[in-house]
Amino acid sequence: MSEFDSSSFLPSSSEQSQTLVPQAKILENSPIVYKSEIMRQLMRMVERVAPSHATVLILGESGTGKELIAQQIHKNSNRRDKPFVAINCGALRETLLESELFGHERGAFTGAYARKIGLAEVANGGTLFLDEIGELSPGIQSKLLRFLQEGEIYRVGGKDPVKVDIRLVSATNRELEKEVVRGNFREDLFYRINTIMVQTPPLRRRKEDIVLLVEHFLATGTNGILGRGRQMNEESMKIMMKYDWPGNIRELQNTCERLQILSDGHMIMPNDLPETIRNPEYKAIIEDYDPTLSIHELEKRYILKALNYFEGNKTQAANALGITIKTLYNKLHEYGEFDKYAVHSRTKE
Repeated sequence: MSEFDSSSFLPSSSEQSQTLVPQAKILENSPIVYKSEIMRQLMRMVERVAPSHATVLILGESGTGKELIAQQIHKNSNRRDKPFVAINCGALRETLLESELFGHERGAFTGAYARKIGLAEVANGGTLFLDEIGELSPGIQSKLLRFLQEGEIYRVGGKDPVKVDIRLVSATNRELEKEVVRGNFREDLFYRINTIMVQTPPLRRRKEDIVLLVEHFLATGTNGILGRGRQMNEESMKIMMKYDWPGNIRELQNTCERLQILSDGHMIMPNDLPETIRNPEYKAIIEDYDPTLSIHELEKRYILKALNYFEGNKTQAANALGITIKTLYNKLHEYGEFDKYAVHSRTKE
């Protein structure tokens, strides 16, 4: 993958030596595989929405491919030749998120040794995708609203406004209308970001796509060469079709990657499938009381077990644990495990 030319966003050459610019990468092609009617309707909606300048809010459960839909909106818009920049709003603390999104000036805070161009500025002329927008703190919500209204940003520590032209596409698995009622999300920002609402269906509502998706994931992906030529046994596929896939396409993709690596023969048999898929009622056995374990250590182990159970899916783990994803991120920072489970922003020209 190659870097795009961000010279149109950069300061003058005399300032470049003291400026940090996020490296935006060209995303690999990620075709959306489907044949179901519900997905046909969604893709028709995308085709109609894409050429407009309207803000789009993509709703859906975790793992349903919301970022892929955002990419399709960008690819079919008149901004397709400009950057597509994605940032996970739940993965960073408020101060870091503000700097990542809007940039900062040299000396704005301890460690700010050079000016940094924010991702909103990198996306100038293109599309800015804010994933997990429901996790934004009130302070960032206010600054984002001002940015959308005025079309300009202020870098952290900066006094001069910077004009930026972006199309905003957001995504969340939260019910934002309820969050507005609870006072957790600004009503004016909610109406600003949802000119068009798009709903990504869970995999359990498009099971006729599972066969195509399994074939696609077995033939591609990081370990595709290991699964080359492998096929699903008929009984194995029936089990896959019967399973409800609470982690949606991401869970299916992770399962196929596991099968690429661990399956022994040319034909993937039922015993090759994970126990949780063959027997959905399977529950992990909770350990008996251990007097050597403190509450803190027990909490840490249980949270990390939840993350491993959901194969690193933080939203699913947080929901199962009954905590907010923000709390989960704070716990990972506290345990020193954040880097292991970090989600990095992805950018595209």
